[in-house]
Amino acid sequence: MRLTVHSDYSLRVLTFLALKRGDLATIPEISEAYGISRGHLMKVVHALGRLGYVATLRGRNGGLTLGKAADSIRIGQVLRQTEESLALVECFAKGQSSLGCKIDGTCRLKGVLAEAQRAFFDVLDRYTLADIVDGRAAPLKRLLRLA
Repeated sequence: MRLTVHSDYSLRVLTFLALKRGDLATIPEISEAYGISRGHLMKVVHALGRLGYVATLRGRNGGLTLGKAADSIRIGQVLRQTEESLALVECFAKGQSSLGCKIDGTCRLKGVLAEAQRAFFDVLDRYTLADIVDGRAAPLKRLLRLA
């Protein structure tokens, strides 16, 4: 399974904001810290805001902060909400049958892959954003050039 850039950037933004511990951050600041596109980050932040993960304060002294406590943000849930599709293979896609697969209905691989995907998310659901940054804040801040 490969995550989209959108999900990757979503986790990066949330990590950055968790490291700020309530202090406001800006898109240019996050963009510079990670070396990623401001334009793409704006889309990611907008989506995270709609999901309630990011709160924005507009105006001259505005910025971004976490919209929820870091210890309540489950990594698995973030990925479920930021991934466009969780279909590992074509026959997983909702509303679509086998799309021409001759062994659909008899194939056991679909069940095995579904079990593996559940195990993947079971692990991610055990971790929160706080788990990701707690105990690692100092080295992460150093790498991202946060004071």
